[in-house]
Amino acid sequence: MARQNQFQLLGKRRFLPLFLTLITVYFNNNIFRNALLVILAFQLAKNEANTLINLATALYLLPFFLFSITAGQLADRFDKSKFIRLIKLLEIPIVLLGAVALYANSKMLSFLVLFLLATHETFYGPARYAVMPQHLKRKELMGANGLAQMAIFAGSLSGAIVGALLADFIKPGQHGVLYLSLVMSGIAVFGYLSSRAIPPAPPLSPRLKVNWNPVNQTLKILQQTMKNPSVFYSIIACSWFWLISTTFIAQIPSFTKNTLGASEPVVTLMICCLTIGISLGSLMCNTLSRGRITLGIVPIGGLGITLGGLGLGFSALGFHTISGASISEFIMSDNAVSILLYTVLVGFSGGIFIVPLYTIIQDRAEKQIRGQILALNNMSYALFVVIISIVNIILLDAAKISITQLIIFLAILNLLALIFICFKLPELLVHLTTWAYTNIVARVQGENLKLIPEQGATLIICTSMNYRAPLILYEIIPRPVRFILPQSLFNHKLIRFSLSNGGTQPIIYNSEKTEKNINLLNEIENATKKEELLCLFIDKQDHSSSIMKRRKQLWGIFKNHKVPIIQTLLQIKKTKSQLSRRTLLTLKNIYKDDDI
Repeated sequence: MARQNQFQLLGKRRFLPLFLTLITVYFNNNIFRNALLVILAFQLAKNEANTLINLATALYLLPFFLFSITAGQLADRFDKSKFIRLIKLLEIPIVLLGAVALYANSKMLSFLVLFLLATHETFYGPARYAVMPQHLKRKELMGANGLAQMAIFAGSLSGAIVGALLADFIKPGQHGVLYLSLVMSGIAVFGYLSSRAIPPAPPLSPRLKVNWNPVNQTLKILQQTMKNPSVFYSIIACSWFWLISTTFIAQIPSFTKNTLGASEPVVTLMICCLTIGISLGSLMCNTLSRGRITLGIVPIGGLGITLGGLGLGFSALGFHTISGASISEFIMSDNAVSILLYTVLVGFSGGIFIVPLYTIIQDRAEKQIRGQILALNNMSYALFVVIISIVNIILLDAAKISITQLIIFLAILNLLALIFICFKLPELLVHLTTWAYTNIVARVQGENLKLIPEQGATLIICTSMNYRAPLILYEIIPRPVRFILPQSLFNHKLIRFSLSNGGTQPIIYNSEKTEKNINLLNEIENATKKEELLCLFIDKQDHSSSIMKRRKQLWGIFKNHKVPIIQTLLQIKKTKSQLSRRTLLTLKNIYKDDDI
């Protein structure tokens, strides 16, 4: 079955205006922030620059911690499209104030503008993430989040490039501030006009009473979120990603100047490599996941971040520092190409890591408080990065370690964090196992997957008793599946681990114990009433009276609830080469009692 091209969403009003506003928000934030960071890195002494850069990073993140939960409540309480429109309108005076700060060469006023830009982003974030599930189909979320991350980093990249270039012209007698003012103002106005085209998104909690006490409301939402481990630990993993990426981006100016000995244009080159890598990785998620909402590729991205970070750090250790090298001089140096490639790998892996996590949060968060849960994600991210900014100041200025050693330290720490998250959320390993098996080993192709409704109770019937069948169905079926299978099949260790930790608890039956038949039927009927997608495994060779009776009872349940019934056929396409063999999963509608 052909998958929908995620780029088709760029032709839809329900996504394109949001995409454009994303670009403008992160462009303006990064043009100002990067211009300021480059000025600090290249116009101040090394120790003073490191301190102020990390201080600026921490200050930028503070509003996320202070105002996120209020922003989430407002996103849940009001129409999100109108809310985004108001936020974009307020961006215009903020960027004008930023131009004044740079013109006056006032560090205090510049830091205030950073704070205001961060506050603007704080209120924008929950609304823009929460509006996506309202405007998009579930099967579009993975691709849309990939495009959204591309928009974020395209805006960040272009803003960082323009900011770095114009920073070199903010000197007496030059017009860098004027150019910055014109660009930021123009982008802010364009973003506001784009926001006006976002379709209405009615509030899901219109009667919500906003709690202006952030501590009390945060604890309340935190307690509710912790009841859903997949959402809670996805938030932790998202926060960890932003900890890593923010540290990398914040240290690039000093890393380029003091470790590589290169000039300002090389700063732009390094940021290009990192952000292009993240954008490409984000776009690859839809292809790697086949459009499904899956966590299977998250561990791959996490491992890639560690490998890329170690490669970057050790390549930089052996780098011969040069003085003020241009881009061409830098590239001609030993290890320069390796440094750039490892930077791309860190970014690419980061994109693969972050997109599925955001999609899981959007998909599984309780709808009525989705904005607040996404706000909690922003708050967690801010807390992580403020802490690491303080740690970076201590390590770089007090402990006197080099930025290269900091990169290696973070890469090792990232591996430990990945192990912790996998331990706390075994679903990651389950999805990774099924993803690897269906994509690399079995090379499964699905046919007629459109037969499965996007919502509502549905029954899938599988007559294969091979232990691989549940793994294939678990990964290929586009909706979360709840399996109904015999005890004999569930006893397989891999099946037991996968289905017990895969996010939906299976329903187990035993043909030799008929006394549990009533409880089994009640559980299946309850799942049907909840409109779950069920997959029933039956052995056609078993014609015992108890099994035949149970089948008729099940048929009665599904017939009464008018549940669509779909049958699966697993077939291996044999070829001369073992590597070219494929497994074909075909679905077909069935209507007759005899087919069960």
